[in-house]
Amino acid sequence: MSVWTTMTSPLGELLLESDGDHLTSVLFEPWESVSGERDDAHPVLAEARAQLTAYFAGERRDFDLPLRAEGTEFQRRVWAQLRQIPYGSTMSYGEVAGELGLVPGASRAIGLANGRNPISIIVPCHRVIGADGSLTGYGGGIERKRALLSLERDDEAAVLF
Repeated sequence: MSVWTTMTSPLGELLLESDGDHLTSVLFEPWESVSGERDDAHPVLAEARAQLTAYFAGERRDFDLPLRAEGTEFQRRVWAQLRQIPYGSTMSYGEVAGELGLVPGASRAIGLANGRNPISIIVPCHRVIGADGSLTGYGGGIERKRALLSLERDDEAAVLF
């Protein structure tokens, strides 16, 4: 059973998808085709919406949702490691590789896995930055990445679109 809903966020419209038991994606628009049925009241989607709303309001730092992301074993390992990066913190691609016991040269593979993360924000791929501190690629766009990091740093000058 595949269900989906959308929600308005300070960073634009989000698509939330579930397999019925788990949250399977959180995507920024524009998104490609959506399969399954729209179900704005589905418990998994309603809880994801509530937790994301609290996050954007600065009232939630961690997410407690059942997640299932489709990907290779390596991608799932990277995504699990991303969830270990604390709110308000960042790590370089090389540091993520090191945490996984990989050589620093694996940072490119980390970047590729990071870019395939289907559960934006909740699996915080926005917290991964370049070795020099630069904001490198983000599927939702660099401005959204900057806004999410600013929100998490409780930057009073944070502008969320």
